[in-house]
Amino acid sequence: MPETALLSDLNDRSREVFRRVVESYLATGEPVGSRTLTRDMTEKVSAATIRNVMQDLEYLGLLDHPHVSAGRMPTQLGLRLFVDGLMEAGPVSATDREMIEETLGQDSGDTGAMLDRVSTALSALTHGASLVLMPKQEAPVRHIEFVSLAPDRALVVLVFADGRVENRVFTPPPGHTASSMREAANFLNAVAEGRTLADLRRGIAQEIEASRQKLDLMAAQMIAHGLAMWDGDGSDARLIVRGRANLLEDEVADLDRVRSLFDDLERKRDIAEFLELAEHGEGVRIFIGSENKLFSLSGSSLVVSPYMNADRKIVGAVGVIGPTRLNYGRIVPIVDYTAQLVGRMISGRKG
Repeated sequence: MPETALLSDLNDRSREVFRRVVESYLATGEPVGSRTLTRDMTEKVSAATIRNVMQDLEYLGLLDHPHVSAGRMPTQLGLRLFVDGLMEAGPVSATDREMIEETLGQDSGDTGAMLDRVSTALSALTHGASLVLMPKQEAPVRHIEFVSLAPDRALVVLVFADGRVENRVFTPPPGHTASSMREAANFLNAVAEGRTLADLRRGIAQEIEASRQKLDLMAAQMIAHGLAMWDGDGSDARLIVRGRANLLEDEVADLDRVRSLFDDLERKRDIAEFLELAEHGEGVRIFIGSENKLFSLSGSSLVVSPYMNADRKIVGAVGVIGPTRLNYGRIVPIVDYTAQLVGRMISGRKG
């Protein structure tokens, strides 16, 4: 049954019991008992009546109860239903807004330093671990050069229009010569002007095919081997993580889960996953437990939002990760507001 239909099938009493169980769990991390709910219900009902409702919600897969407790807590499905249909995300508080704006206001012109401050501020505000994916370098390529280091090693030197220089070592094709390396570099420099590395990666195969008669086979192989190095490097994005100690403080009873989470955070090869998660639409996305395969083993939640440059292109993302009982109603607007401000700073927009 679709989640939206499941929510609409609940009567007012069941919906209120479900909402109060989830809100209490998110606030305390503890299962909620029927007697606790009788004190807060809009309609005065007995504890026995509430227990029956909770049993029905458990049958629907929305609630569960630890075997050592008579209270109930939301399942992953229950949390998803609550976040999508019942959660009320208010505006960013004046205090939170002031801290975020103050952090971004310390503008030194260094994007990396600014995003590092953003990551620290997000962690402090949310008491979770913050994630900030820095923008990929999108400057056009100015010049490309191949340098032979050994029979089985070569260097590709990339000079970008913003003055940045990168050197990447790769394995060239067997039998390469100084002549084939010069030809490969000349060919790339002829087609690279005004194009970013990503643009060049996308179009180079077509360029080689169109110039097959003019381009020596060895030079084409040199380009292909160098291109594989560019595709696999991944150094044009950086993930900033702050606030891991917060996770330990919250989850002392489940250190194995936290260790698994830390292992996930160290998987730098999966950095691009954050952009993929965020690229399906503007605004905040929430991933609970196994919905996010990157953190599925640790059962954590991720609240993430992309930010864009002046061309409305997604270039990075900010987010918060923590246990599934995150205060979603507060964290969602914080992440959303931070992403919007970061986008304005990156693109130079005002207001």
